[in-house]
Amino acid sequence: MALDSIPKDPRNLRACLLCSMVKSFEQFEFDGCDNCEEYLGMKNNREMVYDCTSSNFDGLISAMSPKDSWVCKWQRINRYARGMYAISVSGRLPAPIVRELKTREIGRAHV
Repeated sequence: MALDSIPKDPRNLRACLLCSMVKSFEQFEFDGCDNCEEYLGMKNNREMVYDCTSSNFDGLISAMSPKDSWVCKWQRINRYARGMYAISVSGRLPAPIVRELKTREIGRAHV
């Protein structure tokens, strides 16, 4: 994990609706999601950042070693990249994106 994936400012944070990674809006727009970029394509796409992230989330987990962490295993984020994660995220991916993910047989476990 590069240090630039950690949010610098606690305001205006958003969580990915697929993997729960937390970053600022600008970080999602410039770098995409460390786990879901291949599937959601948020990098350099402002509209996708709005559609695929939510500012309504609870709690934060800082995962430095997700594979070794029982908290990450409990939250089912132990296969994801190191970074900040929301404990729970409110919101839904748009229906066309959900349909596309289903046709590609991609769910949260595959990210």
